[in-house]
Amino acid sequence: MRQIRLEKVSLNVGGTGDKLERGHKLLQVLSGRKPVKVIAKKRIPAWGVRPGLEVGTKVTLRGDVAEKMLTRLLPAIGNTLKEKQIRPNFFSFGIHEYIEIPGIEYIREVGIMGFEITAVFSRPGKRIERKKIRAGKAKKMDVSIKEIEEFMKDKFKTKIVKGAKSI
Repeated sequence: MRQIRLEKVSLNVGGTGDKLERGHKLLQVLSGRKPVKVIAKKRIPAWGVRPGLEVGTKVTLRGDVAEKMLTRLLPAIGNTLKEKQIRPNFFSFGIHEYIEIPGIEYIREVGIMGFEITAVFSRPGKRIERKKIRAGKAKKMDVSIKEIEEFMKDKFKTKIVKGAKSI
């Protein structure tokens, strides 16, 4: 029951208008699935965001498809993760240009753009927190940063870079 597993991998692109449409097309080509658009719920006047405005697009992959996608995306960042990118239960990183991914050709309709990737980890029994009836607390089921680092080193041969101290 202490074994950790990759629960899901989420790919997302933020933007409005033309950038949103290009990001939607990019995620569709990369994942082979239909992305969903994210709609704003709050008003943020400084950014020009209002409720009901489409502000991004995302696609979630689970199971073997998620593992294959992660093995495909990690070489784009040199198969390394920074220590600060890893948090309890998940890690996130961004790819600046999708053409950095091995085997991906330039897509004329999309142009040059990047996207974010989040990988979420869990253990058997973590679902107890999400149940509607008799939900429980499963703090022992959280996956620590150290365990995620070990999992990534063993399964994906990923290097973890310790953060440099700022001056």
